[in-house]
Amino acid sequence: MRPDVPLGAPHERSDAARNRERLLNAARDLVAELGAEALTMDALACKAKVGKGTVFRRFGSRAGLMMTLLSDSESEFQAGFMFGPPPLGPGAAPKDRLVAFGEGRIYFVLENGELLKAAGAATRNRFDVPATKLSHRHMEVLLREAGIADPWVMAMSLTYALDPERIVDDVRVRGISPTRLADSWRELITRLLGAA
Repeated sequence: MRPDVPLGAPHERSDAARNRERLLNAARDLVAELGAEALTMDALACKAKVGKGTVFRRFGSRAGLMMTLLSDSESEFQAGFMFGPPPLGPGAAPKDRLVAFGEGRIYFVLENGELLKAAGAATRNRFDVPATKLSHRHMEVLLREAGIADPWVMAMSLTYALDPERIVDDVRVRGISPTRLADSWRELITRLLGAA
């Protein structure tokens, strides 16, 4: 390490930070006005009045754009289950934490569903997305603590149960209430860990 190089991440130039915020605000406006499906790199460049190359340099791809839009909400949810108060955070029994995690995830998906669906569709393998991997790992650890014989596979099954596309479809197309989904999750976890 050279002594003249400052420690930490490089600071974003103020004009680049303004551009980034302008692009994100334009993207949020497009999603609010027309839905996540309408959020393309071309539409964003047009709305933000920048070149398409600027959009690609900033986000890399449509998936990168979706992940950036979700980043703050996802970080807040992750902080809750990693460091927050029980039952979602540490300090509660694995069953209680899994119930709280699933219930929280259902409401998180309903709040951010269109972006989550679009981000999943724009990635090659939605199960390789860092947020999905972290959620899977979190459930795996709790299942191991609860004595489940194959916690990795069981966590994958639970990941499918919390699939954003399915949750959004259940509520918006099939008319299932979020409370009913949360109750079903609670029963699933209670029965699963009662048998462990």
